[in-house]
Amino acid sequence: MTSETFSGIRIEAAELRIVNLPLLTPFVISTGTMTDKTFPLLILKGEGLEGVGEAVMDLTPDYLEETIAGAMAFLQEIVLPAIVGRRFAAPSELLAILDPWRGHRMSKAVVEMAFWDLWSKALGLPLKSALGGVRDAVEVGVSLGITPIERTIERVAEAQAAGYRRTKLKIRQGHDLHLLEAVRKAFPDIRLTVDANTDYGLVDLPVLQAMDDFALDYIEQPLAFDDIHDHAIVQRALRTAICLDESIRSAVDARKALVAGAARVINIKVGRVGGYAAARAIHDVSEAFGAPVWCGGMLGTGIGGAHNIHLATLRNFSKPGDTSSASRYFRRDIINEPLEASDGLMPVPATGPGIGVTLDRAFLDSVTRRTEEIRA
Repeated sequence: MTSETFSGIRIEAAELRIVNLPLLTPFVISTGTMTDKTFPLLILKGEGLEGVGEAVMDLTPDYLEETIAGAMAFLQEIVLPAIVGRRFAAPSELLAILDPWRGHRMSKAVVEMAFWDLWSKALGLPLKSALGGVRDAVEVGVSLGITPIERTIERVAEAQAAGYRRTKLKIRQGHDLHLLEAVRKAFPDIRLTVDANTDYGLVDLPVLQAMDDFALDYIEQPLAFDDIHDHAIVQRALRTAICLDESIRSAVDARKALVAGAARVINIKVGRVGGYAAARAIHDVSEAFGAPVWCGGMLGTGIGGAHNIHLATLRNFSKPGDTSSASRYFRRDIINEPLEASDGLMPVPATGPGIGVTLDRAFLDSVTRRTEEIRA
């Protein structure tokens, strides 16, 4: 189908699954421990093509407010019946339906992401080109969950041997300064960051200030998920940049945070902010303020990873992201094409248009816990 004859694509059906994949090792952060990854997977079907998206909400509202149960109800009962059977010429037409509903950004994101995959396939374009990306590969780092300090040092050494270009350590109160001291002693020159996942408050300012001594690239989301004001107070007291994650859900949030001086770096997760339109708007606002961005991960499979890689080809994604090799997390992925980094670079999947990867249907069926289908 050429752009001259393209008249849009009709969404004929939607397949919504709940998928569960065990992690190779438990992943521990300040808010809890994950031993497996459970997530909704959405497949939009139309005119012989399929577009796939992976949602990022959890079973419980411990990252942001959305949950899988709430998302399934919202998608099944409201969103998908409103779009199945309709023809859309561009993602902007889909947004006209999604935008009036308040909140539910993660739910709306998975619909928009699946549609971008479907739409770019209909155009015969890789998603990177449809988004306006400028790279054929993106820099990636690793995110290391909380483990005993000795084990963390071993894992940092493994990441360095694999060529990853940034190491992020998950921290929490009481597991921070001693950890940083040990890691910096063993690896004085690596690009190092920490992620607090909202575990600190203003009372912990002396601890956060002490982190200035460890040459961190940034401290990610030290304070509450919905707090921009107090992050500005902390940022003024630090030499180290603050990076905001959970606090940034829209371009308006990004503008307010950067105007207030609450952060100098922004983590963009397309699944967190509501989809590609919001992600690109945050990217553009950040670039206008001279603030670099990077693409965060949510322990996603190859579907979420492929989407993240394409997004991270945009110009202002100038810091290594979290899209490390899938084999670090899962014994087997739900896609046929392995997403593996080499020397800290993750190539853009290039097996075809759209996100460039295909579902391993037999394995996907074996790890699917529930399937719903909506047809026109």
